[in-house]
Amino acid sequence: AVVSTQSTGDCEEAIIYSYGFSTVASAIPAYSKRGDIIFCDEMASYAIQKGILASRSTVYYYKHGDMGSLTDMLEKQAAKDKKNPKKARVTNRFLVTEGLFVNTGNITDLPKLIELKKKYKFRIFLDESHSFGVLGVNGRGLTEHFDVDRRNVDMIVGSMEHSLGSIGGFACGSSFVIRHQRLLGAGYVFSASLPPLHASMVITAMDFFNPELFSKLQSLCQFTHTKLSALDSITVTGDPLSPMKHIRLVDGNSQENLKSICEEARSKGLAITPASYISTETFPKEPSIRLTVNSELSETEISGAVEKLGQIIAGRS
Repeated sequence: AVVSTQSTGDCEEAIIYSYGFSTVASAIPAYSKRGDIIFCDEMASYAIQKGILASRSTVYYYKHGDMGSLTDMLEKQAAKDKKNPKKARVTNRFLVTEGLFVNTGNITDLPKLIELKKKYKFRIFLDESHSFGVLGVNGRGLTEHFDVDRRNVDMIVGSMEHSLGSIGGFACGSSFVIRHQRLLGAGYVFSASLPPLHASMVITAMDFFNPELFSKLQSLCQFTHTKLSALDSITVTGDPLSPMKHIRLVDGNSQENLKSICEEARSKGLAITPASYISTETFPKEPSIRLTVNSELSETEISGAVEKLGQIIAGRS
């Protein structure tokens, strides 16, 4: 089912994990080893960070969404490779990124990454945990959103614990790539299988995928972004098409102040919560309130929630 939904004839095989977090955290070290090189966006999810750590590879984090920063790193690595071509021939290079960043709500520039891939010769691992079932006409994720050939992405991984409402995760790509994980994907080899009930839930959830659903979701995301951007005293980050919106106070943006706003909002019937991060994140994250849009909301409900949030924030000025 994952293959048929992700594919237009160019995705040969998929593997299913029983835990969403372990999917990308296992897939990365299954291919990248000590001595290999990984380029990664500095705002990548914690699961990606742990996968990179487990790989023991050399990692270079480029500035979030900054293709110039990434290009500079690739140029420096290319210069090193020219000085030591013997080592370069046995060094694998990977670029790991999220399609839709959970920590910022931004969408990665996949066409540009593919352009750089062809020039600098690296493999792309794309985590679609938050973009699968969200972006694209049919919800197939970033490759459909940008209308690029999926074969330009060496492996797509994703969690089934978000838009699909189940548990577990998947990785899909060519048969050569996926079969390798059946032997070396730690989260697959050393774990129980995904319960059949949850696998059936995923299949049933994907039966509801249709262009009308995703058109409505994307319209609501843009509507929410516009409404939030009109509020004074806050900044909004995240692509307009992203269901995840991070809001921050222009003045006094601290975890304590955001928590206080959320507590007051809940007392007035608006359930929101500040984003939480693990203390061992590679890069510290700026405090924010993370809001998520879903297709069951109406514009009236969204307008009412944003208006109430604006009143709460204005009352604290």
